[in-house]
Amino acid sequence: MRARVYRNEEVSRVIAFIPRGHSHVRLLLELSDQAIILSEATLAAITRAYLSVLLHPLRRAVEMRLVRLQHRKALYAEYQLLETERSEEEVLAEAEEVWRSAAAGSEGTGCSGRG
Repeated sequence: MRARVYRNEEVSRVIAFIPRGHSHVRLLLELSDQAIILSEATLAAITRAYLSVLLHPLRRAVEMRLVRLQHRKALYAEYQLLETERSEEEVLAEAEEVWRSAAAGSEGTGCSGRG
C-alpha cells in the first residue's frame, strides 16, 4: 500500500453535498494533486473511528474494516466499515509504520512527519 501524508495547506477545499436525485451526503475533498469523493457510509465510519479515539481518555487507535452485510436496515449500504477485534497495540503499530513510511517519502516537500 502506498500512503501519502497530506498537510493542511495541501487541502484546497472540502465540500459536503447531496447530489440531485440522491438522499445521502457525499464529501468532496480537493487536494493538491487529486480530488476524492467519499460516500456517506464511509464518512460515518470515519466519524465513528475518529470520535472513538478523540473522545476516549486512553484509546490510541481503532481499526474499521470492510464487511458485506447480509441483513441490513433499509437505505443502509450493503458494504460497511465496522470495527475489528484486533488489539489496539497491533493496530497502532501498523498505522505508525505506514505513517513513518509516508512521512519519509515526503521529505524535501516540507512535511516534517510531526504532529
